[in-house]
Amino acid sequence: HHDHEETVGIDRIKIGDVMIVKPGEKIAMDGIVAVGASSVDQASVTGESIPVDKVPGDRVFAGTINQYGAMEVEVTHLAADNTIAKITHMVEEAQAHKAPTQVFTERFGRYYTPIVMSLAAVVAVIPPLALGAPPAEWLHRALVLLVVACPCSLIISTPVALVSAIGNAAKSGVLVKGGAYLEAAGSLSVFAFDKTGTLTTGRPEVTDVISLNGLEENDILAITAAVESRSEHPVAQAIIRAAKDKGIEVPKVAEFQAVPGSGAYARLGEELYFVGSWKFFEERLLPLEAKPDILHLEESGKTVVFVATESRLIGAVALADKVRPQAGEAVKSLRRLGLKHIVMLTGDNEPTAGLVAAGVGVDAFHAELLPEDKVELMINLKRRYGGVAMVGDGVNDAPALAVATVGIAMGVAGSDVALETADIALMSDDITKLAYTVDLSRRTMRVIKQNIAFSLAAVAVLTIATLSGYLNLTLGIIGHEGSALAVIFNGMRLLKR
Repeated sequence: HHDHEETVGIDRIKIGDVMIVKPGEKIAMDGIVAVGASSVDQASVTGESIPVDKVPGDRVFAGTINQYGAMEVEVTHLAADNTIAKITHMVEEAQAHKAPTQVFTERFGRYYTPIVMSLAAVVAVIPPLALGAPPAEWLHRALVLLVVACPCSLIISTPVALVSAIGNAAKSGVLVKGGAYLEAAGSLSVFAFDKTGTLTTGRPEVTDVISLNGLEENDILAITAAVESRSEHPVAQAIIRAAKDKGIEVPKVAEFQAVPGSGAYARLGEELYFVGSWKFFEERLLPLEAKPDILHLEESGKTVVFVATESRLIGAVALADKVRPQAGEAVKSLRRLGLKHIVMLTGDNEPTAGLVAAGVGVDAFHAELLPEDKVELMINLKRRYGGVAMVGDGVNDAPALAVATVGIAMGVAGSDVALETADIALMSDDITKLAYTVDLSRRTMRVIKQNIAFSLAAVAVLTIATLSGYLNLTLGIIGHEGSALAVIFNGMRLLKR
């Protein structure tokens, strides 16, 4: 019903419906912006502190707040499948995945409790019967023993630390789907990164503007952006963004015509301008000179777009997928934490992969991989080094994410399949958070070990004091509850950033 507006409950909204989101409103459903532009506060879902600009084609999440512009949003997920619902579902699942130490303490409790009950019965019965000791006193000691030997602090030592750490991670935009994964993150030896969308932004950016006919570079960018201004292609959008970033005024064009897959042309003033790949010009048989010397650009994996009039070539614009600004820092900080081996896996070609790998500083890279090749590599890395983390964003990374010791997905750039398969999601796509996650995991393991050691020591001391007759019931309760509180407060330290 694109012809009229109505207000409906979210349970009646279907995929493909168009919602109108007014300034200041909360976005009701996950979707893609169809019309309009605005900036959206996504802190509730991704943890990003700064509102994110949205233009047609961008994803928006349910539960985030639209700032200043009106938008029409095409719904892509039903209410039950949106990002917020998935996060809730992940948190529920996280509680089902128990960490190894949590399983240990529960198993310990299973054997420990009957032993303590038997010991209390022995303390209450044997001394009065065998030694003629006063029954009331030994019954009292047996009761105190039951109180002090109850392993409350031991049983809560692991969950309280894990819940605090998972809460801390969530505040930082890192969603951990269970204690087991948080524990595993601390003992990883290898990090494997996907390239596109993980180490790079996953969208093309202009890297070079080449003048082939004496025109200023800015003029070439302005003409190219003008012709591309009506095109929806990602390369066109990148050229328009580059022109805007340089503050170049993009002139208006007439008679725009796109040629799907290869180029476009439009009239600017008196002149007809063509923009496209070399193939586009060859097919149109325009009277162009020999192909200019741009081999070095193509060899380094860049996409080259040419600009020409009907009679001559005037310039070229080269684009490449830009490395994320924080990628190099993320790799360095993982090294500082002592990780043995950092690799990059990609389906892209060798030259492009080599450039990105060198720029980011990984130890090794593997290019031109199919999804099953990534899986095989993960299995080999696991065999050779032990714990392996895979960081990816696409559907093609999902199998490798599933095989890895810990699978980590990009939350915003990532595909739904990658998010579903991963054990940890970076909700703001900030890969510097990887080192924070490894460090948090190690801190958590230290706190859990401290808690377990302290709990066992407290039980031992209180039990000996009880059997020796130094503790009455009041002191026993204070000692028991005190040890539980100490464990809780120690675990809650992990809530601090």
